Amino acid sequence: MASSSSSSSCIKRYHVFPSFHGPDVRRGFLSHLRHQFASKGITTFKDHEIERGHTIGPELVQAIRESRVSVVLLSKNYASSSWCLDELVEILNCKRVSEHIVMTIFYQVDPSDVRKQTGDFGIAFKKTCEKKTEEDKKRWMEALAYVANIAGEHSLNWTDEAAMVEKFATDVSNKLHVTRSRDFEEIVGLQAHLRKLITLLCFECDEAKMIGIWGPAGIGKSTIARALFNHLSSDFRLTCFMGNLKGSYKSIMGVDDYDSKLGLQSQLLSKVLNQNDMRVHHLGAVKEWLHDQRVLIILDDVDDLEELDVLARELSWFGLGSRIIVTTEDKKILKAHGIQDVYHVGFPSEKEALEILCLSAFKQRYVQDDFEKVANRVAYLCGYLPLGLCVVGSSLRGESKEEWELQLSRIENNLDRKIEDILRVGYDRLSKKDQALFLHIACIFNNGRVDRVTSMLADSNMDVENGLKTLAIRSLVQLDIMYCKMHSLLQQLGRQVVHEQSDEPGKRQFLVEAEEIRDVLTKETGTGSVIGISFGMFMMGEFSISGRAFEGMRNLTFLEMYSSGGLRIAGDMEYLPHLRLLHWDVYPGKILPPTFQPQFLVELCMKFSNLEKLWGGIQLLPNLKTLNLDNSYWLKEIPNLSEATNLETVSFTYCTNLVELPSSIRNLHKLVELNMRGCEKLRIIPTNINLASLEYVTMNGCLRLRTFPDISRNIIRLDVRNTKIEDVPASVAESWLCLFRFYIGSKSLKRLTHVPECVSYLDLSNSDIKKIPDCVIGLPHLLDLAIKNCRKLVSLQGLPPSLLSLDATDCVSLKSVCFSFYKPKSDYITLDDCKCVKSEKDAIRVSSLFYNPVRGINLVNCLSLEEEARRVIIQQCDYKSVCLPGKEIPPEFTHRAKGNSITISSGTFSASSRFKACLLISPDAAKFRRGIVCRLISKGVVINELECNPIHHHPLLSEHLLVFSGALFKEHICCELDATTSEIRFEFNCKHIIECGVQMLADEGEIKLASSFHDPNREVRFINCMKLDEEARRAIVQRWAYKYVYFPGKEIPAEFTHKATGNLVTITKGTLSASTSFRACILLSPHLQHPPKYCYYIGCRLRSKGVLISELDCYLDSPLLTEHLFVFRGALLKERRCVDVDSDIHFEFSCDEELLKIVECGLQIMEYEGESSSREWKKQSDGAVKVSKDKYVFKTNTHTCRWSGLKKLVGPRKKKKNKRE
Repeated sequence: MASSSSSSSCIKRYHVFPSFHGPDVRRGFLSHLRHQFASKGITTFKDHEIERGHTIGPELVQAIRESRVSVVLLSKNYASSSWCLDELVEILNCKRVSEHIVMTIFYQVDPSDVRKQTGDFGIAFKKTCEKKTEEDKKRWMEALAYVANIAGEHSLNWTDEAAMVEKFATDVSNKLHVTRSRDFEEIVGLQAHLRKLITLLCFECDEAKMIGIWGPAGIGKSTIARALFNHLSSDFRLTCFMGNLKGSYKSIMGVDDYDSKLGLQSQLLSKVLNQNDMRVHHLGAVKEWLHDQRVLIILDDVDDLEELDVLARELSWFGLGSRIIVTTEDKKILKAHGIQDVYHVGFPSEKEALEILCLSAFKQRYVQDDFEKVANRVAYLCGYLPLGLCVVGSSLRGESKEEWELQLSRIENNLDRKIEDILRVGYDRLSKKDQALFLHIACIFNNGRVDRVTSMLADSNMDVENGLKTLAIRSLVQLDIMYCKMHSLLQQLGRQVVHEQSDEPGKRQFLVEAEEIRDVLTKETGTGSVIGISFGMFMMGEFSISGRAFEGMRNLTFLEMYSSGGLRIAGDMEYLPHLRLLHWDVYPGKILPPTFQPQFLVELCMKFSNLEKLWGGIQLLPNLKTLNLDNSYWLKEIPNLSEATNLETVSFTYCTNLVELPSSIRNLHKLVELNMRGCEKLRIIPTNINLASLEYVTMNGCLRLRTFPDISRNIIRLDVRNTKIEDVPASVAESWLCLFRFYIGSKSLKRLTHVPECVSYLDLSNSDIKKIPDCVIGLPHLLDLAIKNCRKLVSLQGLPPSLLSLDATDCVSLKSVCFSFYKPKSDYITLDDCKCVKSEKDAIRVSSLFYNPVRGINLVNCLSLEEEARRVIIQQCDYKSVCLPGKEIPPEFTHRAKGNSITISSGTFSASSRFKACLLISPDAAKFRRGIVCRLISKGVVINELECNPIHHHPLLSEHLLVFSGALFKEHICCELDATTSEIRFEFNCKHIIECGVQMLADEGEIKLASSFHDPNREVRFINCMKLDEEARRAIVQRWAYKYVYFPGKEIPAEFTHKATGNLVTITKGTLSASTSFRACILLSPHLQHPPKYCYYIGCRLRSKGVLISELDCYLDSPLLTEHLFVFRGALLKERRCVDVDSDIHFEFSCDEELLKIVECGLQIMEYEGESSSREWKKQSDGAVKVSKDKYVFKTNTHTCRWSGLKKLVGPRKKKKNKRE
């Protein structure tokens, strides 16, 4: 059958193309129908002048494509004509690939007979098939089954044929006037949404089905629903889009709730049946009118479960094949209504958000010149919410860049009225308690940990746990695994609600604006209404408040004052209310007010404070979980914490005047983390205690600490670097069974006799050890060892065989180096500034043991490294990268160029080539931590991209060489090189490269393709291999085993006997068995009017009786320059699950419609090969087949494509039937 790929672009010369069997209807029914069409101005194609034969002619094919609607008039003898059947196939093909509408009339024939080819209709069909191929028969059967499911008029249901003809003509007229609009073509990401929704709607299922679309306000649910309605409505005779239902149920409720329900059903039926003001007298009306009708109904923005019950309580209210779609912000409504299939509309990506903004602001998908930075900022401030992006983009349309920048502050602090009106509805529908929780999150706890929010609000009258769930279900917050996040626009809404509470800031619940807070504190206008204050003084100058500034705010519970160094207190702070959260940076007082009662505190954080002590005596602290006084340099004592039995985190970092950790910590049995970093005077730690929950202890920089912190047996991470500790006592080392990360390096550490065997990371940096201690050599689980700046270390030998990483930076006395312990999996070795590693013997030893293509070697500033050592490392080692001192590119790098790019001409490489690159880097590069990226470009396309990890952590003292190796192409890309590729350009993203060089490595030799790819798990790509000859293509299809393969091709091979134009193949019952396996082949055509893309989506769904039984998804990250065949294999059944093989199986293929088109698809059915398959593959591999014309070599480790694979089959197990049954 000729392709209909261009049908959508044809000029539409006709309104209607009729498909019919002439002797049955031409002189009677059809003539009346044509008369009605003419009376309504509908142009009908007439075929009187066309000579009919055994095959459909090109004139009819063209006529079908040039018509907007095809009317298939199915009569008793329709199937007796192969002409009619071929015509039907072409009509359905046009429907699949374009917006062609198909409408049906069953004239004196039962649709069931058409669908199953039974009765008189079936007899005629069988006679037509007698001398036809199985392929023809299969195509016709699929077409008849499909068209029989299209809703249409059934003449046997009408007593008045004239009335039926008139109604049908009216329906056609309506269809012609409501063909799919192009209103949604500009919507970013729409196709992906529609593709997923159509899959969810499962049109292969004959039953009625209801799905939900769920997401926050402003995310685009209604837009997606309208686009879906526009896409599907031509396939249904009865349709209805009920928009903006939010609040409508309550708005029409009067004295009689029953009347309001009748009113809703009246609205629905009036729209579905296209009758004005249809009156409904009982609540069974929807079922009464629609139970036998195939309808498409979208209920948009539902916010009341009772409203949904009134409109669509049960699927039995609607006929077979009906689809009901409900959009809502409240997932709970969908769940309560029993809707299982719910599509969640998430936020667009940053790239998509910028496109949405640009379409609204610039009427194009990309940013105008010089606007990129400010446009990205605007998109961020809009929180990537489509509604916000559109509204703000429209308001900025035509404005200058300077005006955009001036508006940033307004966008950040003020909510646009249009946006507020939409978001406000969701807040207004919350209960009072949930509204209070919403405001707490918007003003105080956004982006905080869920457990912190729960703890802070534990004593409130809010049901926090259930309230958070409610907010999440209604899309007002997002609950990650640990954090509670509110969208920035919803946060603005919450703060706007608080702002509206009073014109006087001191009478509002929360204060978050810095200027308003300063006025309230300086003027002492705060009242009992205030329960939370949160602000930062980053941009504010100095100001003073009195010691009684908080006295009027007796209900203040949460106080957060960040970077408040400019705040001064006139005298002493005299009053603080009963706070649960106190976070005050740079607190100016020396002690908290004596009247302050801390028994309600959950979190106390006062960094950089002037405190000398918190309070006097013992305080009741039953709720306190976090105590943080970091950088409080004047703090001299830690309070008695014996009553803080729920304390979990204690941090006193850089409290440089602390001397003692009080003995009262022995009561902190829930303490998990203790951080005393930088407490230079700390020397006294309690002994003989075991805090069972304590896991993380940091005492790095406690310069006077001599006693080992033996305070817990369950420590996981211990840091005692830069202390006076000289060794680890044996008793302590033996008692630690959980210590994985151990930091102990310091100048005081001259020997080490004991280390717990469980340690996997050990840091001995800055110590005075001269060799690796014996206790380290024997560690069985050690993976990482850091010995940086061990300036007395002479020998580096005998390290544990388990070691994966070693950092020996600045070990300037190191003389003996041996890495024979390294396993192939070792991944990084650093020997920066090891100036004494210079003997030829040692250099060869180093190089021979660095033969590992995944390892990186750092020899930065090892200035004494001898020339022979350099030569051996560069020439004989294989590695991911190496950095070492050097002043010129070695001679073996024959391709050279000044600067940071070099071009290699054709004839020096092939598709299998590997290379080494060498870069001479200036010491001006300083600390280049981000690494260097190398891009390989051919014909303007990036064919590979390699990245070296950060090459060093210290300034370069001289010029250095960075050497790395790689493949010319990504392992899955095979481009045509010999004829059209003239050169390849290497570009490096570092401006401090003095010179660069490339050495092309010898090809690894051709691999016989047949023996290389007989592996059912292998993924093979011959993308854009235009010269792949027919013998090679035949071998790929017929003789290889693989997970999948891509290669250029323009038609489905003959082996795939089940074929169909478009993206759907149906295998009829009786063809399959429980042991069936299959191979599928898809012909893909790229849309070349678009620039080549690097990520194509391809999917396959298998369905039986409307149930999804298997699926796979692929993301192909290579550009297709011409038509390609995609072949893959799979089993019908997975993991012993069962499916009814006596029913039809539908194979539906999908792709990115904006980038690719599925022209044709085919299937080859095979019996599952089981254990014999591997023997068969081995047998086939004996006959090797090579690609003879392209200069390609394919590596055997091509496992690169990202697949989710065939997922587990779903659905109930069914008893296997005996074949005889």
